[in-house]
Order: sequence, then structure tokens, then C-alpha cells
Amino acid sequence: MKRSQDRDMAAVRQPDHYAALHSSFRWQVDDYFNIADVCCRRWATGGAKGAPKRVAIRAHQTGAATTFYTYGQLQQAADALSHVLVQLGVQRGDRVAIVMPQRFETAVAYMAVFQMGAVAMPLSMLFGPEALEYRLQDSDAVLAICDENSITSVNTIRSRCPALRTVVAAGAAAGQGDIDYEPALAAQQRAFTAVKTKADDAAILIYTSGTTGPPKGALLAHRALIGNLPGFVCSQNWFGFDGKTNAGSEAVFWSPADWAWTGGLMDALLPTLYFGRPIVAFNGRFSPELAFTLMAQQGVTHTFLFPTALKAMMKAYPHPRRQFKLKLQAMMSAGEAVGDAVFAYCRDELGVLVNEMFGQTEINYVVGNCSALWPAKPGSMGKGYPGHRVAVIDDDGNECPVGVPGDVSVNRYDVHGDPDPIFFLGYWKKEAATQAKFSGDWCRTGDLATRDEDGYLWYEGRADDVFKAAGYRIGPGEIENCLVKHPAVANAAVVPKPDRERGAVVKAFIVLAPDFVAARAYQAGAEGQFDRKLTAELQAHVKGLLAPYEYPKEIEFIDALPMTTTGKVQRRVLRLQEEERFRALASS
Repeated sequence: MKRSQDRDMAAVRQPDHYAALHSSFRWQVDDYFNIADVCCRRWATGGAKGAPKRVAIRAHQTGAATTFYTYGQLQQAADALSHVLVQLGVQRGDRVAIVMPQRFETAVAYMAVFQMGAVAMPLSMLFGPEALEYRLQDSDAVLAICDENSITSVNTIRSRCPALRTVVAAGAAAGQGDIDYEPALAAQQRAFTAVKTKADDAAILIYTSGTTGPPKGALLAHRALIGNLPGFVCSQNWFGFDGKTNAGSEAVFWSPADWAWTGGLMDALLPTLYFGRPIVAFNGRFSPELAFTLMAQQGVTHTFLFPTALKAMMKAYPHPRRQFKLKLQAMMSAGEAVGDAVFAYCRDELGVLVNEMFGQTEINYVVGNCSALWPAKPGSMGKGYPGHRVAVIDDDGNECPVGVPGDVSVNRYDVHGDPDPIFFLGYWKKEAATQAKFSGDWCRTGDLATRDEDGYLWYEGRADDVFKAAGYRIGPGEIENCLVKHPAVANAAVVPKPDRERGAVVKAFIVLAPDFVAARAYQAGAEGQFDRKLTAELQAHVKGLLAPYEYPKEIEFIDALPMTTTGKVQRRVLRLQEEERFRALASS
């Protein structure tokens, strides 16, 4: 089926309230605003009946009982930690590194840092020493809060980070830092008077994933949470407002997304707490079995699952509801294009229409779907969410016609001319890079898409990922989506392979599905024959569904694709690898 045919598929039949929502929506941003106040303190101090005793964090443990933490306990711990940080010399505006996975102490750390007017700097526990050193040095972080997952790496590079005065050790890391988390908090059991912050004050310094180059620190204001809320509510099918998700209801949120990156922090933890709901925290390795078991046991109703995870779940459990009792009401996905294969799986096998979302660290939650309120088009990344003026623009800053690829961009002002609170304050210590992000009032994302006649956007890939082969413009996403439809393919990445005659040819890197990994291992003596046969089959598969020039001329089977800590495929790594191979061959 060609792309034109894909796009002619009837949108899933639903009421269309998009135009009315977009035109009537108005931002309300007070001069003073603090994330910790709206995400914790208002609930802990009785923002609603029974709110202080309402569960905020459910700490899920495999094979063990869940530990529940209330909003009252979250605020009490945050107050104690704020006092500790003040005694350690942390001042308003200082950067505090939070290097911990999904756990109660991580949520406490964010609330404590926000309410004292300091700047939280999330760092993934998956970062190695070099990645940590770069970010700690660049940010001049004065203090780091670590647990057993990160303390060794931080201590390894600490001597090379002169601004880092103190390391607080939480959990099983006790005794390995300058001060231990639990006894320090136990000695400070008293209320903390929160700093009064302006909505424009810095709250978070979060580094980009480095998909296309060195990571940059994006400085986010407290108001950025407000900018995220329309997209969160829509992508979770009116989370927080309908009869199924009001106060005291069964609504439970979970996502495997690390709370140290935008997807986990701004798309999961903070908005869930904003609405006074419980979020599941799980500190462990992701697997399809874990995901389905956790969602069934915790009664998860709303989730964010990135396409890489959904692809693995689809291959491992083609019919999950035969084994797991799921309560899903809504699902958002982002990070890569979802594709119609995954869309169909979620619709038919999970019972939800996945709401694809698009955003980035600097301007998050700006484009997406809301299957409850406007029709979904399988494979589309959606439309600009209410409050955001989104367009596809060309190199000169002009809006592209229907069907013409361009840069997905967001205007500083909404349709009413009001400032959009979603915008980042700028790149940390990189004013030139900040300016280069804009064309007038348009902020460029660097992601390419086309717009159809109904205003839906269709992802084409990162500007750096799109390439030409034999004179044709190739977007890797469509080919990868096509490959994943084949039962042998768990995941795929498409990049250009340099070619003397044609400039470049299409090459695909394939991660095999578990059954085919076993079959390939079984035929170890004839592995080459197995690979050749499957390669031909996959090439024929793509030829039958896409344009002739899009099929991969070469396929390489690998154990795993290079990924960022945010779950995005690093095509750049594979592209550079192919260029190096080409240069080596040419010089031999």
C-alpha cells in the first residue's frame, strides 16, 4: 500500500471538536507560579477533600508488595530536604543535579528544589562517567543527589567538576557521599516556607538527548508546566476532567520513561501530580512482560509508551488481553513515529487508540492527537494542540503548501496573539545556538513533516536523517515502519550507505524478533543462507508496500540499535559508521 493510499484511509470515526477547542482556548499564566506548589503543596495542605492522604507515588516492586506514598508524605519529605539543601549552601538559582531513577526520593528531590527557587537538573542513571562529567561541568551544578545506581559514576568524575561541592547519597548509596539522605531529612522534620517564584523564573535545566549532535542544556521556566498541560490532557483523552478521572477515581498513570528526561518528567510525573493522581514508580529493567504485568497489577488507566517499547510488546504478546487484565483508557506515544502497524496493534489488541504526540525538550507537547475529541489518522503525528500555533515552514520561514515537506515550527504567540508559555528560556551558555533556533517568531524543531489538507502533520524524520539516494528523497521513518510490519523484525533503522555511482543507497539495520533470533541460532552452520533468504524476503516486502526506490539495497542484522537514553534511535551513529566503512574501503 502506497503512502497516498495510507493517507486516504478513513480516519477512525469520532466527533471532531478540534476547531472549537483550538479557537476558544486561552492561556492563563499568573505572574507568580511554582511547580512544587501546584504539584504537591496544594494537595498536601487540603486542596481537595482528603487530598493530603491521597496516594501520590506507588512504588512498584517485582515480586513484592507495592509501597504507597501520599501527597502529605511527599510534602513533608520535600520540606525536610529543602531545609537540608539550604544548610548545605544551595541558593536560589543554583543547579542541583538529580541522578536517580523512578523512586519516591526522586519526586521528593524535584519538589524540594522547585519550592526553594533552585534549578533542578535531571540526569539519567544510565549516563556513564563521561556523559555525567560533561553535564555537571557545563551546568556548574553545586550539589548532586544520587542513589546506588549513580553514586559510583558521580564519585569517579567528581574531582573534575570543581563547582560540585556536595553529594547527597540516597537509598543503598548511604555512606558513599558527603551526607546521607535519610538521617539528614529525619533531623529536619519541620515545614519549609516556599520561595515566591515568578512564572518566568528558571526551574529546570534539562539536556537534549544528543540525537544529532552534542547535548545542549535547555533552561525551562516554571510556566513550562502550564504550556504542557493542554497536550497532556488531550493525549490522555481529557485526563483530569472527565467522569472517569475525577478526584478519588481509579485513574492511575505509569510510563517507563525515565523521570530524568522530558518525556518522563514533563509528560508523566509532573502533570500527573498536578492533577493530584497517583503515578507508578518502577526502578528496574523494561521488558514486555514487565510492562503488561505492572499495568495489570497496578490497574494502570493512562500511560505513555514510546514506539520502541510498543514494537517489542507487539512482537512478544500479539494478543495481550488473553493473558492480562488491562484497564487502559488512554495511551500517548512519542519519541519516534508510531506508524500504522503499531497504531493498529494498540487499537485492536490493547483496546485504545494511541495518541501520537510530538515535542522536544525546548518546546514540549506541541503537536498530537486526542482520539476522544477529534478523529485519529493512523500514522499521523496529529495537529497543534490547543494553545500552540504550529506550522510547517521552509528555509525562508514561509509556510509550506499542503504535501510539501518543511520544518515543524511553533510560534511564540498563539492564535489570539498571546505568548505561548511552552517556550524554553534558552540554551545554557549558548546564546548563538538559542538565536539559531528561531526564524523570527517561529521556533524550528529540526524535524521534517508534511501537512495534509485537513491540517494533520505527517512525520518525515529529523532534517539530519533525511537523505537522497539515486536522486530520490528518502525519509527513514516510512521504511522502518514498513519493515516492522514483517513478523521477523522487532526494530529497524534506515540510513544512507555511501555509493560511488548513486551517491548513496538505502541500508537497513534490523533487530530480529525473538522467534527469528532462535531460528537463526538454530541454523548457525547455515547462517549466511538464512540471512540471504530473509534479506530477499524483507526487500520484497518493502517493494510490495512502498515505492520501488525505497526498498533497502542492503540489510544488516544486529543485536541492538544504538539508542539515546530517551529511547530514540541514533541513526547518526549508524550513518557515521557507514561513512567510516566507505572511507576505509576506498583507501584500501
